[in-house]
Amino acid sequence: MRKILGGVFLSLDGVMQAPGGPSEDPTGGFALGGWAGTQWDDTMGAAMGGIFSAPFDLLLGRKTYEIFAAHWPYVPADDPIGPVFTKAAKYVLSRGNDVWDWNNTHRLGGIDSVKELKASHGPDLLIQGSSTLYPQLLAAGLIDRLMIMTFPVILGTGKRLFGPGTPAAGMSLVGTEVSSTGVIIATYEPAGPVPLGSFELPNPSTAELKRRDRMAREG
Repeated sequence: MRKILGGVFLSLDGVMQAPGGPSEDPTGGFALGGWAGTQWDDTMGAAMGGIFSAPFDLLLGRKTYEIFAAHWPYVPADDPIGPVFTKAAKYVLSRGNDVWDWNNTHRLGGIDSVKELKASHGPDLLIQGSSTLYPQLLAAGLIDRLMIMTFPVILGTGKRLFGPGTPAAGMSLVGTEVSSTGVIIATYEPAGPVPLGSFELPNPSTAELKRRDRMAREG
């Protein structure tokens, strides 16, 4: 069985849209594309290199696939990523009937197809970009690991990693680093339901009981 691994560039307020450049994804009038471009260092390079060092296939949403297909096949021959992405199988989750000509591209019609792919033999499946995939994959219990690079920027608007439909879940921190530019590189694995506890008094005060009653009435 394959694992599904996510590698995410994220702002402090949870936005992952267009980290790579101004024209990458201006959907919704997003005007801050390229917010990750000035904060790269050797620590981040090593972290990303670790993701790409083992054999992998790509699991992508349609829009991210189109961004990649218009970029990576055209980078210089000595680029370390372009040839690797071109060689890898690219599985694109899309409900359309798009025709793609980038080498080794395959369409997946829905989450059931992702489940079948995950259960098959082959290299792990690496998600890049593709914000729409995460709520679906988390809801289906298909994510095995998330490496989130959180940049010290607040973007205010934009596509978010944990968008509508994201289920509640506990996560376990399995690795962390901080870059020289202040990027927090944290790796998480699923850890079952959200663990719940309480700081409440064992015998709530009269004021607390009144507060709870008011909250219940206000909805």
